[in-house]
Amino acid sequence: MRWRLLICLGFSCCVARAAAPVSDLDVIRGAGATDGFVRALAPRTFEFPRDHGPHPEFRHEWWYVTGNLDSTTGERFGFELTIFRVGLAPPVSGGAAVVAGASAWRTRQVYAAHFAITDVARGEFKFAQKFSRDALGLAGAQAEPFRVWLGDWVLGLPVPPASPQSVGSPPVPSPGAGAGAAIPWTIHAQGEGYELTLEAEGLGQPVLNGDHGLSRKSAEPGAASYYYSIPRVAVHGKVVRAGVASDVHGLAWLDREWGSGSLGAKEQGWDWFALQLQDGSALMFYSLRNHDGTRDPNSAGTWVDPTGRVQSLATDQVSIDVSDHWTSPRGGRYPSRWRVRVPVVGLDVEVHPALANQELGTQPRYWEGAVDLHGVRDGHDATGRGYVELVGYGE
Repeated sequence: MRWRLLICLGFSCCVARAAAPVSDLDVIRGAGATDGFVRALAPRTFEFPRDHGPHPEFRHEWWYVTGNLDSTTGERFGFELTIFRVGLAPPVSGGAAVVAGASAWRTRQVYAAHFAITDVARGEFKFAQKFSRDALGLAGAQAEPFRVWLGDWVLGLPVPPASPQSVGSPPVPSPGAGAGAAIPWTIHAQGEGYELTLEAEGLGQPVLNGDHGLSRKSAEPGAASYYYSIPRVAVHGKVVRAGVASDVHGLAWLDREWGSGSLGAKEQGWDWFALQLQDGSALMFYSLRNHDGTRDPNSAGTWVDPTGRVQSLATDQVSIDVSDHWTSPRGGRYPSRWRVRVPVVGLDVEVHPALANQELGTQPRYWEGAVDLHGVRDGHDATGRGYVELVGYGE
């Protein structure tokens, strides 16, 4: 859920993997592409590990991971690392064309990334961002082995040591990693005063959101993405704070989306929830907000029960009531406490931030933060943690 955010931060305001099989493209192309890019118009066949990698035939996509961590000394951290790919031009048919005398800096796509750390005990929230072109190994993505990078910020296999002559992070040879969630990978990023290095492994297979992975954002054609999640990812490693390392472990969430459209003309932003309950269940729901404050009927979600059974949720099956707000010193007023009810699965929980100020001062600004939850699930006490993203309040 980062469409408008991606488009605004995505270089049009500032200034390749092989395509899917022909049979898939015939289905999803529909009436054609947008400016030469393919649009998400109908369900497709997902294939892993292929779909962990990039989809340059679509205009934009992102790899998004958030999580809650506990240190061996009892401190708590939240983290976010998102890497965006933005197509400047669709891929050339038959592969990349070699232009005589063209600069090595020439590229058809660019990358951006956001990294944030929530230090709950110290009441600190730090964020950083990076931008780069997909050239000279400075940034890129590949499916096998799974790796996405922007400089030394990485999701996937570790970056190999660079030779003195190399520039950036070239692809690494494949170790024959498996498909689905069973891919061990590394998370690494650093910003002001903090560095994060984690080993991660998905617990369960990818979950397809929406209509078999097609996630519609409005009634307008092409206002959709292909969207899957791995709601429970085991992580462990280190947080380095002001040069001092702490061993940490916890639970993360991986989201993947790609498409070529945008939100509908009536939509202003969204509230996105990724909640992990201690009983092993998980809830994802995005509430799309119109300019008049109403919820768009294309808002939707996914419930995963403790056994891994997946259930799609329509907008009328999820109730979200706001009971408190936080005012940003940069301007703007965000919701900061919610009651989330999903009667069809017996869920009724209160959700509140681990820290009030978890706003990224990027362009546009948005709130993305670690949260706690407590309440009931099927008549039993329910607790858990998660992440919430709020877009369209700080503008």
